[in-house]
Formats: sequence, structure tokens, C-alpha cells
Amino acid sequence: MTRWPGRAGIIGTGTMGRGIAQLFATAGIPTQLYDSNPQAAQGAVAAIADIFTRATSKGRMTRQDADAALGRLVTGSRLDDLSDCELVVESIIEDLEAKRGVLAGLERVVSRDCVLATNTSSLSVTAIAAACRLPERVAGLHFFNPAPLMKVVEVVPAARSSTAVVDLLVSLVERLGHRAVRVQDTPGFLVNHAGRGYVTEALRILSEGVACAADIDAVMRDVAGFRMGPFELLDLTGLDVSHPVMESIYHQFYEEARFRPSTETARRLAAGLLGRKTGEGFYRYVDGAKQEPGRTPPPVDRPASVWISNANPDARVRLVAFLRALPDAPVIDDGPRPQPSSLCLVAPVGDDATTTAMHERLDPSRTIAVDTLMDWSRRPTLMTTPATLDSMRRSAHGLFASGGAPATVIRDSPGFIAQRIVAMVVNVSCEIAQQQIASPADIDDAVTLGLGYPRGPLAWGDALGGSTVLEILDRIQRITGDPRYRASLWLKRRAELGISMRTPH
Repeated sequence: MTRWPGRAGIIGTGTMGRGIAQLFATAGIPTQLYDSNPQAAQGAVAAIADIFTRATSKGRMTRQDADAALGRLVTGSRLDDLSDCELVVESIIEDLEAKRGVLAGLERVVSRDCVLATNTSSLSVTAIAAACRLPERVAGLHFFNPAPLMKVVEVVPAARSSTAVVDLLVSLVERLGHRAVRVQDTPGFLVNHAGRGYVTEALRILSEGVACAADIDAVMRDVAGFRMGPFELLDLTGLDVSHPVMESIYHQFYEEARFRPSTETARRLAAGLLGRKTGEGFYRYVDGAKQEPGRTPPPVDRPASVWISNANPDARVRLVAFLRALPDAPVIDDGPRPQPSSLCLVAPVGDDATTTAMHERLDPSRTIAVDTLMDWSRRPTLMTTPATLDSMRRSAHGLFASGGAPATVIRDSPGFIAQRIVAMVVNVSCEIAQQQIASPADIDDAVTLGLGYPRGPLAWGDALGGSTVLEILDRIQRITGDPRYRASLWLKRRAELGISMRTPH
């Protein structure tokens, strides 16, 4: 029995259509390419041939396999050339009426059994399918760029898609060697939806003047383990792409506070500071290389003595061990209350330095908060109160930088940087699970494969502890009064029960 599909078609031979065609041909599927510009289709085949040639030269593909895969690609100049396809994937511009028109026209050409898929990344699959005479055979098949390398594909049923069609598409994705995730037809689907927590919270931190873009990026790389900081990512994507997506998802969810965009990106977009493509964004680029901002060497100052709060006993143990291992270890003030000249260190979870100093009845002019929740060995993050003396800030900075790793000093912020952003990443994904947009397993796999996060957000929440993530969000919301930090019911219930966030309904 012939494996489905015996023959596939692709409409639109831009970057995405070309990548999908390469995948299909490599997987043994004869593929017909169609583009309103016949030369574009021919150019796509030529580009894929070049890719296969480079793959053979590097030993990633045999010449025989490359020739066989290339032989499966055929171009056509008429829509009728797709008449005997069992599957057609539409991959044209992100325009609702254009996509609806293509699929409606395609129905007049293909058989009743042909499955129609749209590679939309932001439009409603249901709205696209509604233009079809047989909407039950239409579903979303969202590949990511570059399609051959991004090993996740969102399979998105429209409101009237048949289960059989969705199952066929899932099996196809698995045949291609990719991970298929089933996603409900909601704004942003799964991956783009889940990505809202990372950049929007970083932009919020920037707009509050807590830290500069470079410091936020450094903390998220060194402390949280992301390959790219949020502002590096925005520069790579380009604000002409990222900002409209942020606005679109925000409005499609009827002004959901968790997805609120930033005036910072709107202003930069208007100024043409798009990122790498324009040579300047949050960073400057010369010949495509990011120019790192100049760094001032850390102070040489050291405190005479250091008092460490015991409100967070585990954090105190880690801080004492860190300080005693320094080349020039400071005197540890072990009294129940700090001496008048001691630097006061606190380690809040979710709170800011001011709230912590007031709660523990400490002198805010001598108080510095340290984020010990995640891996701070590569970059300690220190937070001042508005009243912290410059001499205390300098001595704390010099002290922590003397351990060999750079230390970042930020202004007062509930949840520091890493706590805030990671908690929001976890919370957004918890809400995706709560709304049954995707299963917990699919959420974690899609985010790690599609966004390159160091771990799945629900697994990350489990690693930190649901009660800890809930505590961070609750305290930030209490301090700021901002509803963007309200915790998902998925998170609340699992934190209260002490069970995994990956536990389904």
C-alpha cells in the first residue's frame, strides 16, 4: 500500500514553501511546486538543488539520495497541475483573503479526498477554511523557518476539520522526522503564543528603568541559560516583524494584560531601529557583527563587614559559602541584627529590595538584594533600593565581582530580572494548558524545539517549584497592582496540590 500522500503539492515557493518542498522530497514524497510566478518555482528547485549539492559535499547526503530527492520535485505553470495531489500545502503571503481565494480555487481542481493545509503563522485556520466548500478537509500545518532544521510542526484543526484529516497530517509530520504538536486554532497557536512571556516582560523591565537591554540579555543568558537574550532575539527577528505580532496577539486576545506590548518597540519601529537588518536596533551592528557596549570595570571597593538575612535560610547558607570562598573574604557579621556599618544582604523571592528592607526592618541605605533562586555562579544579580548609598552599592558590586564572574547591579524591581521573566514564561504556558490549547507534553516540546528555550516552561516550573513561581507572581502583582502578573488557575491549583504542572486535567 502506498504511503500517504502519494503525491503532494505546494502553492507558494518563497522561503517557507521552498523549505517544505525540500522536506517532502527528502522524505520520498513526489512534490509539485506551483507559484503565480513560474520563475519563482523554478528558482526554488534550483535553490534546493544547491542545498543538496552542499549536503553531499559535506557527507550529509549521498549523491544517489540527492539525485532521487531532486527528481521528486516538479514545477507547474497552472493550478490544474495539482489535480492529482492527495495533499496540497498553501504557503503564500499572510493575507486572509489571498489564502481563502487560493484554497477556494484549489477546490475546483483537486479531488474530494485531497487534504488542504495552510501554513499560516498568525491567521485563523477556521476563517481560511470557511471559504471552502468542504471545510472538513482543511487544517493548519504550521512549519517554522527554516523548515528542514526546525524540528517541530503545529497541526491546527479548524472548527470543522475532520479528525481523520488531522491524524493524517500528524502522521505526515512524523514521517518527515519532525515533532507534531496538536494545537487549537487560537491567536499565535502554541509557539508564538508561548513566546509572549519572554520578550514582553523583558520590555517591561526595560521600560521601568530597572536595567539596560545589554544587562537584561546578559542575565537571561548567564543566569537562566537562554542562548539569546530577549533584545538580541528582537534584533535578530526585526521589530518590523516582532512588534506587529505583539500587537496582533494582544488585540486578538481582547487586550489580555499578560500580552501587553511596549511603547518602546513602537517608538523604535517608527525610528527605523529594526535590528540587524538595518544595522541598529537595541545594539549596533557592523558587517552583521553585534557591537558590545563598553563596560566599566567593577569597583575595587569592599565592605568592612557583611550581615546576611536569615529570612531565606537556604539562600543565607549559599551566600555565606560564596563570601567565605572569596580571595579577600569579608568579615561576616553574625549578629541577629546588623552592626551600624555592615552591608546588609537579603535574598527575596518575588519581592523588591525596598519591600524586603521594610519588612525585615533594615536600613534601606545599606541594603542590597541578591538573586539566589537560579544559577547565579556565572553572574550574581544585585538590586539596590532607591535609598541605597552609592558607597554600599560600590562595595557590594566590588565584593561579588571579586569572585571572578561579572556581577550585574540593577535598580529596584520585584522579582529581579530572571525571576520575573521565567515566572511569566511559566505562567503563560500554564494558561495555554488551562485553555486546552495544547497538551502539557506538547507545550514543553514545542517551546524547546520551536523557541530554543533551555527547558520546557512547565518542566521549568516544576524545577523551581509551583509554589515558588506562584509566590513570585503574587508578590509582583501585589507590589505593582498590574493584572499582567495574575497567576493562571492551572498554576495555582497544581501549586496548592503539590503536583507537577505537566499533570493533565
